[in-house]
Amino acid sequence: MSLFGLACTFFYIGLFTIGGGVVAITLMQQTIVAQGLISQEQFYNMVAISESTPGPIGANMATYIGYNLYGIPGGIIATLAEVLPSIIIILLIAKILQKFKENQFVKGSLAFLRPVTTGLILVPAVQIFVFTLLNVPEAWSDFGLASTWAGLFDWIKLAAYAVFAFLLFKFKLHPIFLLILGAIFGIIFC
Repeated sequence: MSLFGLACTFFYIGLFTIGGGVVAITLMQQTIVAQGLISQEQFYNMVAISESTPGPIGANMATYIGYNLYGIPGGIIATLAEVLPSIIIILLIAKILQKFKENQFVKGSLAFLRPVTTGLILVPAVQIFVFTLLNVPEAWSDFGLASTWAGLFDWIKLAAYAVFAFLLFKFKLHPIFLLILGAIFGIIFC
């Protein structure tokens, strides 16, 4: 397969990945492994590595497979080809939405989607907060509320949260530095 063939393959994968990264993995397996470009074992190793790296799994897989086949140019081309359909579709939707932004149905849909989206973002944020800063399983296991208030919070993590929030809002410290500090804190104290 040439670099152009690689780009066409990943453009196809990106175009028909409707439903998230798992669909992309399935399409990649059906096209890349079926064509004999990589083995089934290599593919599963790539899935494991792509899931453990930050970013969308489809783009991570495209980068890894492209790099594995053609080095850095392959990784870049495969990644761009995989995300290009999404970019094109979003630009088309944005263009169409501008035409119909005064339509009452569009206004109503967007007005409804804003709180739904906020809720979808808020739920995992609250879950992360609860499971990270509270000792919920330990504190509530005996259902003795009076005896659990002292053990309800993980005070070290709560203090770190307060310090990091202070650094972020007061000194406008860049989030990357907070992530590095958080990783160091986690290694030392947790």
